[in-house]
Amino acid sequence: MHLDFARAGLAAQPFSVLLGARVEEFGDGRAVLELDIRDDLRQQNGYLHGGVLAYAADNALTFAAGTVLGPQLLTSGFSIDYLVPADGVLLRAEATVVQASRSRATCRCDLYTVDGEGNSKLCAAAQGSAVVRRSATPG
Repeated sequence: MHLDFARAGLAAQPFSVLLGARVEEFGDGRAVLELDIRDDLRQQNGYLHGGVLAYAADNALTFAAGTVLGPQLLTSGFSIDYLVPADGVLLRAEATVVQASRSRATCRCDLYTVDGEGNSKLCAAAQGSAVVRRSATPG
């Protein structure tokens, strides 16, 4: 699998398209997702909504897992810690595989906001896992 394949997979997710998410890196146990921070993605205090951060972590973790397990994955769970309020012009989610077997990968994701001058700030950290999707059998 390569970056174009990952980008096509993200483009097939209507919610990702709605948010304007992009896969910027994909391969060798690593995936990076980015999205522009827009006013309609902010919460009442002006910061990026935590749900947007959770979305980015979830997808980045699963895309990183996909680099070692292939495309037929589902997130099996993740946790996120919000470290500082997220503000800026860009959200960048950088995920790496920590451990993988044939059917499961555990990944870590650091989420950064980038300001107008290109300075980044760590705003959240997540960890999660993805599993190979098994086809349903009738019965």
